[in-house]
Parts: sequence; C-alpha cells; structure tokens
Amino acid sequence: MKPLYSLTLALSLAASPALAQRIAPPTPPTVDPQVAALRDAALKDDVAWDIVEGLTTEVGQRLAGTEAEARARDWAVKKLTALGFSNVRAETYRMPVWVRGTEEAQIVAPVPQKLTLVALGNSAATPKDGLTAELVVFPTYAEFANAPASAVRGKIVYIGNAMEPTQDGSSYGASGSARFTGPATASQKGAAAIVIRSIGTDKHRLPHTGVTDFPAGVKPIPAAALSVPDATLIERLATRGQPLQLRLLLTPRQIGERESGNVIAEVPGTDPAAGVVLVGGHLDSWDLGTGAIDDASGVAITAAAAKRILDSGQRPRRTIRVVWFGAEEVGGFGGKEYAKRHGKERHAIASESDFGADRVWRVETQLPDSAAPVAARLASALAPLGIVAANGRAGDGTDIAPTIATGVAGVDLNQSGLRYFDTHHTPDDVIERIDPEQLRQNVAAWTAMLAVVANASEDIGAVKRP
Repeated sequence: MKPLYSLTLALSLAASPALAQRIAPPTPPTVDPQVAALRDAALKDDVAWDIVEGLTTEVGQRLAGTEAEARARDWAVKKLTALGFSNVRAETYRMPVWVRGTEEAQIVAPVPQKLTLVALGNSAATPKDGLTAELVVFPTYAEFANAPASAVRGKIVYIGNAMEPTQDGSSYGASGSARFTGPATASQKGAAAIVIRSIGTDKHRLPHTGVTDFPAGVKPIPAAALSVPDATLIERLATRGQPLQLRLLLTPRQIGERESGNVIAEVPGTDPAAGVVLVGGHLDSWDLGTGAIDDASGVAITAAAAKRILDSGQRPRRTIRVVWFGAEEVGGFGGKEYAKRHGKERHAIASESDFGADRVWRVETQLPDSAAPVAARLASALAPLGIVAANGRAGDGTDIAPTIATGVAGVDLNQSGLRYFDTHHTPDDVIERIDPEQLRQNVAAWTAMLAVVANASEDIGAVKRP
C-alpha cells in the first residue's frame, strides 16, 4: 500500500493540467490556397474605408425613420450598385419615430452646476418650462431596483454604474440595465424623471444616448444620460449629505409612423438549394455623431469582404446576401422585417458586424453536426490573423436574431471591445475613431469566412437551439 502522501501527490499530478502530460490537439486542416490568397489580399483593402468615408461624409448621422436615413438608403443603393453587386434594392416598411429636442440640466442646490446630458430614445418631454425636483441618488442599479416606491415618488432619480472595458463587451449587459429598464421601473415607482450615468467606459464630457423602452401600460417619463464627469460630480455631491435639487428640460417628440428600410445586395451563387449566406450590419445610427463605428464600419466590412468574393472571378456555391438593416438602434425593426419577408427562404448561416472596427480576436460558430469540418477549416483560415476559435454559441446580433431564431446556423467574428464603449452612442462616433489597419484586418477575416462558408461542400442546414 502506497503512503498517503504518495497517493495525494499522484492525484494532484493527474488533476493538474500544468503538471500532467499534455495531449496534442488535433492537426488543423490545411488552408485552401485560394482562401489564403483572398484573405491576405484583403489586408490591403481600401473599399471598406471608402464606404465609411462616403457614408459619414456624404450623409452623416442617420436617425431611423428620418429624412437622413432615407438619404442613406438612396446612397447605399447607388454605392452597392456601383460596386457591382446584383439584385440591389431597398425594402421599406413603416415604424414609429422619436426625435430629439432641447436638452438642458443643472443642479440648483446645494450649489449651482451646469450639466451635460442627452435624452434617451423614447424619453418623454418635461413641461415646456422644465422640471425642478429633488434628486435622489442611487450609486448602483441594484440599490435603485430594491428601493421602495416611497423613496422616489415625485422625485428625479439618478442611477450610477461604473462600466469597465472588457474585450468581449460583456460589461455592457452588466451595466446597461440602468438604461434598458431603469426608466420604466422609475415610472412604475412614481418618479417624475430619471437621469443615469452614461453607459460607457470613457471619462470625457460627452454623454452616451441609446434607446429605452416603456412597456405597454407604463407611462413614459423624461429620461436622459449624463456624461461620466457630470455623473461622478452628482455622486460626490451626494456624499456631502445635503439635499440635491435638479432642473431638467427635455423636449423630445414622438412624430408618428415614418418610413425606414433595409438595403439588400447579392453575390449570386451557383447552387440555390445550398442556401443563402446572410451578412451585414445596420445602416441607421444615432443622431449625435456620424455613426462611423456604429455601424458604418460594420456595413463597410461585410460589403468589402463580399466584393472580394465577387471580384475573385469564381462564383460562390451559395449566394452571399449583404443586408444593410434599417432602424436597428431604436428597436431592431429592420431585422424583424427581414425575417418576416425572407424567413422562409433557405439560409445557410447568418452573421453581422456591429461592434466597431477594432481587430477581430475570436471566432465562434454554431453549425449542424454535418458541417463540423467547416468550422475546423474556418479556424485554420483565421488563425494567421491572430483570431482564436472558441466554443461559445454563435448567432449574436440584433439584426440577425429574428432569422437565427428560425434555426439558422451562425458565425460570429468577435471584435475587441476594449475601446468601443469609449465613444459608443456619443458625438465622438466619427471616422477618426477608426484605425485603418484594424479595419483591414476585419475585412480579411470576413473575406476568409465567406470564402470558406459560401463554398463549403457540406450541408449547412438548421441547427437545434435551446
């Protein structure tokens, strides 16, 4: 019988990956030379930059349902046609439209301080002369959510949140409740209005907008986001123990239904029965900046990659369908409309780019068992770009979600989120925030993905989703 210490040592060695003998991973498949050539050539791409530059310069901000978004659709149809795509068209639909107005705020007690803020999408207006009320401060969303209605009734609520940068952007979901559901909850508790710390990772004095929702039966109230420095000012004042008074003036309006739309273009495939490869991003933007990282870069990256397949001289097996979705920012109307019109068509995969223009660092797939070799070939093709394969469930994105929900397979090319939320939904969302070399790496990644998936001989059918 072994001594007890010997048995313990043996068990610890067996359980420790660092000490136990390593098992060699499976040999990765060889990359098709044509795929590699297309990928490497895309590292010198200038089409994506040209699209971003043109869209942000010649159109600018593209608030959903407005005249600006309509001009963007016209621009997109002309651009995609000029690039040589087939079946280019706009598919329009109607949607409710909210527009911004005057936005002012100042602390009136205990010490006068002017604040910088923006209304959240779907915010109600204050009275025309503004609203002045006690400001009740909650440093976190959890503290607000657990507060009794008596603590906020008739007052203006402040919710803080200290969002930290993460590579995968997961902090957005963790901090976003203050914007996503905070205003509706504040209304249900009887608050007169709400201001939140911007959902962002920056320290500059540029507030982040974004949509909020008031469910049926919940009365909309004035709702706005403060710049981070103004939010931290409020939190510091609150520690002094004196009551805070805030004056708020917001004059946004709901202007009824207007037209929005998706713009569609295709690289026709040779085998219609093999299904459509759906890729794209959203054409609309918020109205504070010119929507460069959110999401001119996404529509540019996917279109530039598809053009590289188009210009390769060989038609892909599957049709590549590029969709520039409308009205994503204000409720994902374009994605829902696309699924309504095209959901019964056979789709092989759906994938979108809507996380800025920094480097792709990870690929995730959700494919049927029959297409497992496709994922392996894709991982091999992307590895030289510094992209790692992961086991997460793919199919992320507001625009493709309704199509993915029908059982369509997914591929996610995840970009780094370490800088994204510094400028997301702010006036600083401009082309100067885009690094051309990182943009080209995105195009190379998407080109490799399309070259692999659109030409795969395997069946890429429906997947089982939880």
